[in-house]
Amino acid sequence: MQRLTEQQIATLTAAANSAENWQNIVVSENFDPTKIRGCHFEGCVEIEDNVTLINSTIRNYHICSDAYIESVTRLECREASSFGNGVSVAAVNENGGRAVIIYNELTAQTAYIVAMYRHRKDIAEASNGFAKHYATMMRKNIGTIGAGCKIVGARFVREVNMEAGTTIEGASLVQNGTLLSGAYIGVDVKATDFIAAQNSTIDCGAIVDRCFIGEDSILTKGFSAVNSLIFAGAHLEHGECCAIFAGPYVVSHHKSSLLIAGMFSFLNAGSGTNQSNHLFKCGAIHQSVHRRGCKFGSNGYVMNPAAEGEYTTILGRHTKHHDTSAFPFSYLIENLGVSLLMPGFALRSYGIVRDIEKWRTRDNRKFRRDIISYNEYNPYITSKVMKAIELLETQLSESGDSEQWHYNNTLIKRGVAQRGLALYKSYLTAALGAMLSVGKADQLAISSVTDKWVDLAGQYVSGEWLEKVLESSSSATHIEAALLDHHKRYDNFAYSWAVSALSKLLGRVAEIEDITAAIAAGKEAHESMRRTAEIDRLSDIGPKMSVGYGTDSDDEAVRWADFCAVHGLE
Repeated sequence: MQRLTEQQIATLTAAANSAENWQNIVVSENFDPTKIRGCHFEGCVEIEDNVTLINSTIRNYHICSDAYIESVTRLECREASSFGNGVSVAAVNENGGRAVIIYNELTAQTAYIVAMYRHRKDIAEASNGFAKHYATMMRKNIGTIGAGCKIVGARFVREVNMEAGTTIEGASLVQNGTLLSGAYIGVDVKATDFIAAQNSTIDCGAIVDRCFIGEDSILTKGFSAVNSLIFAGAHLEHGECCAIFAGPYVVSHHKSSLLIAGMFSFLNAGSGTNQSNHLFKCGAIHQSVHRRGCKFGSNGYVMNPAAEGEYTTILGRHTKHHDTSAFPFSYLIENLGVSLLMPGFALRSYGIVRDIEKWRTRDNRKFRRDIISYNEYNPYITSKVMKAIELLETQLSESGDSEQWHYNNTLIKRGVAQRGLALYKSYLTAALGAMLSVGKADQLAISSVTDKWVDLAGQYVSGEWLEKVLESSSSATHIEAALLDHHKRYDNFAYSWAVSALSKLLGRVAEIEDITAAIAAGKEAHESMRRTAEIDRLSDIGPKMSVGYGTDSDDEAVRWADFCAVHGLE
């Protein structure tokens, strides 16, 4: 880099450019001044090869080769900045007790441990300490626009770093943030104190304040996000979120949705989905946990604190602070102000099959920092199903002639419990067979066999193994490396767990013949469950669902033909 020559200054001045001090502008050896028109430079500006700058004011920035900047009111670094690194995000709980300090290399798994393992103060303090150190290392008086970046029609871009290949178009205000490779910020966006991860999109009037936006996530159509951690594959439109931890694939497409003070993962939020985060007594101190795969129907409402099991469908309003964590694959339905729990009933639904299968096909990430486990049958949920079976069998045995009973502020009916018990047993058989059919005995996996597994913001992890890792190291880098190794060896961990679970069910050590029989039984159970799901699918596309088709005909054959034509059915 070198200072401008007199000839270059003359060429720039002739093209309506100006500067506070031309001596503070440095350029590459092959700098082409004819690509700079109508710009004003303040402070220190560094310009590499083949950069185009048109009608913009630029202050204290290093602009890398092949960048294109046009019609930017102010691109400026007004003070020393860490560019979004070091911002404290009060996720999950608005009072800040679970705050996570964000930085460019933050993963969903690390953030989960920091936010949800506050009882492990050493881990949280060490991880947040690393984040603060990272922010200090990133702190500079001059911002960077990476190679091939594009900024067009933006008003104020302040204290923002852009990695190579990122874009800002038509944004109103982008301040104190970092765009990692492939990230895009579009029209009318206001984003402050943020990091936008690889290939993420913030567009169409979205508002972002104190947030981490994960890889391949999309925030658009006026969505508002405040104090939230949003990880891989989220798609959020129209509504708003405040103080949430959004694990992979949190989806909300509809207006009037409010996700607040809670943890979500693989979520589908219907229109009008809402939570209340406090009871107007002690302030916003409460939170909810909506585990992997939960769905909210239209106008679904939960008053915090509350929690549901995995793949629970929530319909209606629920205000009694339920905890149905022990019962995955359930329906939670309001009836006259009472929360009816239907354990295991979602296992009859084709919707669950579709949900489980669709996420893997949607994972088109080119950069994969967040670890995501897509396994339908896994130790984490299967261990919960085993406990659910035990709970239901005990309750059915001890409830006498009662036709219903209360459970954690919900109501379970006997007939529903019996049907749910049968569904859970089918799932258990299918799951054990599936896990035993892959993987192999692994000494590390065998030594880590435990009933306790966790869903670590998308990654299934052995609880025993995780505790050992956390006890042996408080380094985020070490923990992340260990988690990646666990992910690569997941099949062996799952196999060892399944052998242990089968042995407990048999009351003795499982032999090869037992494993072979369990695999065969699992395959049969899986196929049976799929047949049930297929019947459910067909009920959704059968003649009874063709109401509203063939609008101008009274002939049912025409109505059905119209339905088939629209949906590509034969």
